[in-house]
Amino acid sequence: MEDIKQYMKTVGQQARAASRLMAQADTNAKNRALENIATAILLNSAKLIAENAKDVASARANGLDAASVDRLTLTEKTVQSMAEGLRQIAALPDPIGEISDMKYRPSGIQVGKMRVPLGVIGIIYESRPNVTADAAGLCLKSGNAAILRGGSEAIHSNQAIAACVHQGLREAGLPETAVQVVSTTDRAAVGELITMKDYVDVIVPRGGKSLIARISEEAKVPVIKHLDGICHVYIDDEADLAKAIRIADNAKTHRYGVCNAMETLLVNASVAAKVLPDLCRIYLDKGVELRGDEAARKIIAQMKMATEEDWRTEYLAPILSVRVVANLDEAIDHINTYSSQHTDSIVTENYTKAMRFLREVDSSSVMVNASTRFADGFEYGLGAEIGISTDKIHARGPVGLEGLTSQKYIVLGNGQIRI
Repeated sequence: MEDIKQYMKTVGQQARAASRLMAQADTNAKNRALENIATAILLNSAKLIAENAKDVASARANGLDAASVDRLTLTEKTVQSMAEGLRQIAALPDPIGEISDMKYRPSGIQVGKMRVPLGVIGIIYESRPNVTADAAGLCLKSGNAAILRGGSEAIHSNQAIAACVHQGLREAGLPETAVQVVSTTDRAAVGELITMKDYVDVIVPRGGKSLIARISEEAKVPVIKHLDGICHVYIDDEADLAKAIRIADNAKTHRYGVCNAMETLLVNASVAAKVLPDLCRIYLDKGVELRGDEAARKIIAQMKMATEEDWRTEYLAPILSVRVVANLDEAIDHINTYSSQHTDSIVTENYTKAMRFLREVDSSSVMVNASTRFADGFEYGLGAEIGISTDKIHARGPVGLEGLTSQKYIVLGNGQIRI
């Protein structure tokens, strides 16, 4: 345990020192590092996939569930997406040093805000090795240092990606310690990371409910977090039903083990008998288990009876809850009661209803006529995301570059004194 404490203290000290250099780094150096990392990832694609195969084999041998194995697995496509995400981050404007809201005060001084890095960001995540590249890229471009602690199930993958990150930083003349991937799988390292107030400015946990609950309870460092992804699609009585079927199908079946997949489908009673038979046929053909309320089960006999717990459950699996509602008011009430404030969507051709839904649904992403699967930093043009925040703090929704910065007040004067 003493070895872990000393190791993490060293990591923290190196990160703090690197964060000061990163705050000074110019945009060109940061962009060169991002381009170099992307190139290294593509050139080492075969090695990354081979290292990842070790993790996948071990995960399967240890009985990891199918959804977790899916999140763990790297393919040629996901490796290319990692590189593309880094290059997209490089193409984004550098937020650091941006000055806004400058105003003259009666005293003659000008008051405004400047965007600055947070400092050292600790990121704790499970399964997804692509988070290593995404988090490194976002922290780097936003002028921060990062301490990354991936899940033990992805240790080979994460260390291989880290080698590419360090190569890119080194070639750009930036400190390799600006991104450190914790090399131990000992869980004690997490306990140290979330309590290192002298070295870490913010913690971002990505993972299951138990992980995030533990970090929220034990952390002595501020936490940017999200818990469940209980996402909804509401099919309104004024929806284009062909459009509704495409959206509701994609929102659920595009991928099951992701936080922006739909877990509850709400259907207006006026169109339920028209849209549910065709839509549920698609779900059943794809092996999705359906759990409905009494009204939905009268239309689709194959549905199991939904329980109160189903409305509160993030399945991350081919299971879907279905409820028939009387109107928009009932749909919004259901969402604001059971939603995890992640992502919710309405399908409607009525502008007034769409605007009501956008205003009244209290979630970090609210959509009209689009699949919940778009709730993603890459799809939002952020280059990548470090996570999705359902908190109501400075960062809400997909956390990209701006979410990893803060603002400080700046004052420009010409000799003014306060009288």
